[in-house]
Amino acid sequence: MSRLKYLLRKVMLYVFIAWAALTMNFLIPRLMPGDPVALLVERLSGRIDPAAMDAIAESYGLTDAPLHVQYWDYLTSLAAGDLGLSIGFFPVPVSEIVLGALPWTIGLVGITTVISFLIGTGLGVVLAWRRGSRTDHLLPALTFLNAVPYFWMALILVLILSVNLGWFPVSHAYEPGLVPGWDWEFISSVLYHGILPAITIILASFAGWVLSMRNMTVTVLGEDYVTMAEAKGLPKRMVLVNYAARNAILPSVTGFALSLGAVVGGSMLTEVIFNYPGVGYTLFEAVQNQDFPLMQGLFLIISLAVIAANLVADVVYVFLDPRTRQEG
Repeated sequence: MSRLKYLLRKVMLYVFIAWAALTMNFLIPRLMPGDPVALLVERLSGRIDPAAMDAIAESYGLTDAPLHVQYWDYLTSLAAGDLGLSIGFFPVPVSEIVLGALPWTIGLVGITTVISFLIGTGLGVVLAWRRGSRTDHLLPALTFLNAVPYFWMALILVLILSVNLGWFPVSHAYEPGLVPGWDWEFISSVLYHGILPAITIILASFAGWVLSMRNMTVTVLGEDYVTMAEAKGLPKRMVLVNYAARNAILPSVTGFALSLGAVVGGSMLTEVIFNYPGVGYTLFEAVQNQDFPLMQGLFLIISLAVIAANLVADVVYVFLDPRTRQEG
């Protein structure tokens, strides 16, 4: 199967999956019990005219029109970037809230995910190549680190580094009172407040990448083609990188793609513990406030991000492993 044909099939598959995600995102709120318009009127009691309920319902796409008409209006609104109005932050558009939270999550969770993956896979290859040496003593510590619940890791680091030592702030993305901007005072405050959450994410995730990559590399090093490469007298670095690591990293690519897709969803525990204004914390607030339009918009963005990440992983697979293009 040609590379182009394989990629075309994958793109068509993910387009269908994206359409299914959009459709489920449309149906679920309409099948759930409760009325978001009545909830909004109750919350804004005395501040909104009940006669305006029809206009509000129309703004949320909840009308008496047939379902297929509502579905078409939903798709056209999405095409225009309209995700509706938030209930908890009424009348702020959902798209505005999501766009405000995304940079914080991508900046923190995205960068730390890439760093933990690079550190973990690199160290995993080294530990596999040096198996049987003193480096094996690191494995119990890595296994323990990988088994520690994430929220415990975050709470322990907050207790030690923030409460006891006072090295880092306990919460928020920047110093309260600062006006966001591109000046050094604000940027330095963002970097300072992001250090502890970043350390927490890296420590909680890199050990899993190390163990996974080491185990796969050890398995690949036992293959005949690696033994043949060593017998030919090829440099050790070439054998390790071109023969062992290149094939061992394939399963990790899928996991990394899923992790990148999950970046958009944010690390909810991190953002809640540190009161960090990212997508995860915004979703937490939406659940608390029963903000169905905001939850719907966030779930949609997260779903599409995961789908896009899987598509990228399949594209990368084509170049790393030509066998994925074979039929049957």
